[in-house]
Amino acid sequence: MVPTKLSFTGAYVALVTPFTPSGDQVDYAQLDALVEAQITGGTDGVVPVGTTGESPTLSHEEQCKVIEAVVKKVAGRIKVIAGTGSNSTAKTIEMTKFAKEVGADAALVVVPYYNKPTQEGLYQHFKAVADIGLPVMLYNIPGRSVINMTPATILRLARHPSVVAVKEASGSMDAISEIVSQRDQLGLELSVLSGDDSLTLPAMSLGASGVVSVVGNIAPRLLKDFVSAALEGDYIKARALHFKLFKVVKVLFIEPNPVPCKYAMSMMGVCAPSVRLPLVELSAENKTLVAQALKEAGMQSS
Repeated sequence: MVPTKLSFTGAYVALVTPFTPSGDQVDYAQLDALVEAQITGGTDGVVPVGTTGESPTLSHEEQCKVIEAVVKKVAGRIKVIAGTGSNSTAKTIEMTKFAKEVGADAALVVVPYYNKPTQEGLYQHFKAVADIGLPVMLYNIPGRSVINMTPATILRLARHPSVVAVKEASGSMDAISEIVSQRDQLGLELSVLSGDDSLTLPAMSLGASGVVSVVGNIAPRLLKDFVSAALEGDYIKARALHFKLFKVVKVLFIEPNPVPCKYAMSMMGVCAPSVRLPLVELSAENKTLVAQALKEAGMQSS
């Protein structure tokens, strides 16, 4: 079968949004530097303004400016998947149209949170967004959105020409097994990406083609090498790299993301650790755990 949709294979990184030390402003110079470091590290694509990018506490103006800045800095060298989702279909359409206008390659659209639509409501929401014509990566994360988008709904949406991928972060290997097996049986084009760093290896063994990662913010080259080994079928090497990343991955989620990630990046001299309320600074106890994990993984800290 000749592919007709944009495909996603490899290591994609959900970018943090760097703030000034006070947290009042986005540090756009540092954002440029983060993007360049991802490209140098071999990352296949970046995702600005997702959960890791603190989209809930960015203003609409900041969301647009961050997406546009990332697209401009990338300049076509890797893919840009702009986070455009919300729990309002109208707002999601508005943001997705903007992302298309400024040249993003695709939109990452999260399952609507808080208002808890039915599966039919999810289908109609994503269909309305996909009708814009920008490639859409579905984002299933029931831990944050409360509801789970079922494999059946994901596969139904995969028939839409603009629904090209799913970031599957339900934590269910059964869901990935069902999506991949039914996709192949039905002859659908849908890239399946792990949405959980700690589950990327088992997900890829089941047919996922990569990951949308948090740990890639601090270890892009290691993440790329790990994903590449799995794609090549070298699971001995992939498992060794998974274990090297694993302790770091675990501490990146000891408090709400991206609080530990930003602290780790600050230890490495990459960006300030500042976040916006209601997120707060990492606790002293957990700072020690993050520092220990970085040291054990051989990641340079300042």
